[in-house]
Amino acid sequence: MGGSLSYCFDLFENGRSYKKKQFNTVDLKIKMDCDGCELRVKKTLSNMTGVQKVEINRKQSKVTVSGFVEPQNVLKKAQSMGKKVEIWPYVPYNVMTYPYAAQTYDKRAPPGFVRNVEAITVSSHVPRQEDQLATLFSDDNPNACSVM
Repeated sequence: MGGSLSYCFDLFENGRSYKKKQFNTVDLKIKMDCDGCELRVKKTLSNMTGVQKVEINRKQSKVTVSGFVEPQNVLKKAQSMGKKVEIWPYVPYNVMTYPYAAQTYDKRAPPGFVRNVEAITVSSHVPRQEDQLATLFSDDNPNACSVM
């Protein structure tokens, strides 16, 4: 049956509504050394309810899980295998504003990727309004005479 038809059928049959899960794509970083590790990861994650597709890129240690699943549930299931698992921490190089900042560079990142750091402060000095007005009429400002 279709999605909306089965929802209506269940609603009338059970007399209660339920919250439908959203379609999510979860990217994980899992270290895999051999074909056996790859097969074990794929089999474990494919058996979860709601998972529609599992893609593995062993060279980048990246696993992409797509389906009607919650990201934290996928993370817990992957951690139950005994491997070191984390949410995919990298973004493409051209997306970052400051890809050369110390926090974003990671030697273990795949080529063309840097670590995803949400907020990087380039300088700790934030100019105050009073400082800007004081330098506006300063002798050090070459445009001060044009302002006066």
